[in-house]
Amino acid sequence: MPRGASAVFLEGKCGDAGYAQAAPPSDMLSDHDIYLFREGTHARLYAQLGCQPAREGARFAVWAPNARAVSVIGDWNGWDAAADPLVARHDASGIWEGSAKGAARGHAYKYRIESNAGGHVAEKADPFGVFSEHPPATGSRVWTLEYDWSDREWMAARRAKNALDAPISIYELHAGSWRRKDGAFLGYRELAHDLVEYVRHLGFTHVQLLPITEHPFYGSWGYQTTGYFAPSARYGTPQDFMYLVDYLHQHGIGVILDWVPSHFPTDAHGLGYFDGTHLYEHADPQQGFHPEWSSSIFNYERHEVRAFLLSSALFWLDTYHVDGLRVDAVASMLYLDYARKEGEWVPNRHGGRENLGAIEFLRMLNEAIYREHPDVVSIAEESTAWPMVSRPTYLGGLGFGMKWNMGWMHDTLAYMKEDPVHRKYHQDRLTFSLLYAFNENFVLPLSHDEVVHGKGSLIGKMPGDSWRQFANLRALYGYMWAHPGKKMLFMGDEFGQRREWTHDGELEWWVTDSVEHGGVQRWVADLNRFYRDEPALYEIDFSHEGFEWIDCSDNEASVLAFLRKPRGGAAPVLVACNFTPLPRSNYVLGVPSGGYWREALNSDAHDYGGAGWGNLGGVEAAPVSSHGRPFSLTLTLPPLAVIYMKAPAHG
Repeated sequence: MPRGASAVFLEGKCGDAGYAQAAPPSDMLSDHDIYLFREGTHARLYAQLGCQPAREGARFAVWAPNARAVSVIGDWNGWDAAADPLVARHDASGIWEGSAKGAARGHAYKYRIESNAGGHVAEKADPFGVFSEHPPATGSRVWTLEYDWSDREWMAARRAKNALDAPISIYELHAGSWRRKDGAFLGYRELAHDLVEYVRHLGFTHVQLLPITEHPFYGSWGYQTTGYFAPSARYGTPQDFMYLVDYLHQHGIGVILDWVPSHFPTDAHGLGYFDGTHLYEHADPQQGFHPEWSSSIFNYERHEVRAFLLSSALFWLDTYHVDGLRVDAVASMLYLDYARKEGEWVPNRHGGRENLGAIEFLRMLNEAIYREHPDVVSIAEESTAWPMVSRPTYLGGLGFGMKWNMGWMHDTLAYMKEDPVHRKYHQDRLTFSLLYAFNENFVLPLSHDEVVHGKGSLIGKMPGDSWRQFANLRALYGYMWAHPGKKMLFMGDEFGQRREWTHDGELEWWVTDSVEHGGVQRWVADLNRFYRDEPALYEIDFSHEGFEWIDCSDNEASVLAFLRKPRGGAAPVLVACNFTPLPRSNYVLGVPSGGYWREALNSDAHDYGGAGWGNLGGVEAAPVSSHGRPFSLTLTLPPLAVIYMKAPAHG
């Protein structure tokens, strides 16, 4: 029984005694379940709705309030609509239920729904189906979710791993195009072994998977979801996906899933026009159709839809042990006029552009996540300045644990695209982020969105010849890992892949044998190791106390220098960035303490493909004041490079 199951299950009651022989009482819909479902607060509907295998056959339950007749058609009954009809409950819930004795594990099935609305007939996949046929087939499969987990140690300790004061460095990947074998997809189990070896070598703390929820169109990368409870069958069974999560956990790596409650595709077998009416989506296209993605928008005002989405979110946390959800396209949920022109949207009841139903749902979502799993993290992809996205709901926030810093991403990439000779006119693009860096709990994302749809690769955005491009890219990562906020990098960027990402094929792994690409890869690995070992870089990510400018005003030299500080007054780290190809010798920076400051990292080192400019391992601080501080370092700032200087422990 899932954690948090209602007391009616514990008492052994069931909603309809007529089905007690087909399934144990704990699988039945109780009156309390129906109440919570209609209230929109039931967060574990997956335990009652959908297909529930029993000792003989399976029990089925589906929400279709506007249906005239519903039946289960599948492999066991020859897809005969008359063989296994469902019966509408007498409680006005709109749920149809019944048993099919011939249904067995692995059988494909759908619901045949005949609507009250004009006799419309559709064959639909199970909204709560836990496994699907391999695309392009679109049916659901009867399946069970037993698995012997071996991640007890991770689960017991993961609260600290996912905490706001933990080092979190995320490797984002698409399962179908990370690596392939003889041109074919890696299965979840093959992916597990290759991914663990690679991610551990690179030092990332978490992986984030582009949506693995079932999707009919591979080219949507999972963002056009039809199976909100099913890992894609392209890569294996639900147990195979459990193995992937389990194996990552056993090796100390967290797992975050990209989750899409903002819209769904209009495919005939999916949620759209489910019972011959607009059940999951708004009927008004100005509210229910997304013009940018040609998809349907959930009706967040409908309580049963909220319960469906809440149940999907908790399902992945409950059943698959995932450590967090990255919620896609939150801005599209918050604004009624998102991607719409004047006159193409419907104001809320106050005349405003805010989607009040979506706001309430997002707050409910995060309250449910953190109530049931306080050791995980929810992350919002929210691209506007909506206030308090990552603040608690009791303070008026949306309740997310963290938020992507899209402003930092856009401003930083815009700066890095500039020829260094012009950067002195644009230094505010780098410094501006520190004006709001602590307003939210930010993740710094360099995501898949920046390397697709004609945007080119990250290395391709860098100006100059090949040497300057690679030096710029290393400097970008050096600056990013030192900037307040958790880190996220999309696959291929860690070694500077030149080709824009495509979901067809795999990454250009062969280039990592070169000095330049292999050097970027080693740089990212060393950044991650130092980041994980150095509390100054992560302990105080979301407060002013962890950051201090030394000099942000040397526009002429395009130099930035700042301190990152840990708790308790321990030794800080000085970060100095030179965004021009000119080395800066005898560059003086004020520091708070004397002693020997060790050069811990230098992106221009030979091992990373650099020219080898540097400070011979470190510099002794002189008792000469500078930048308002009692001591100073006289440094060599390498060209197009970032250096990290670690203060002596006694300082």
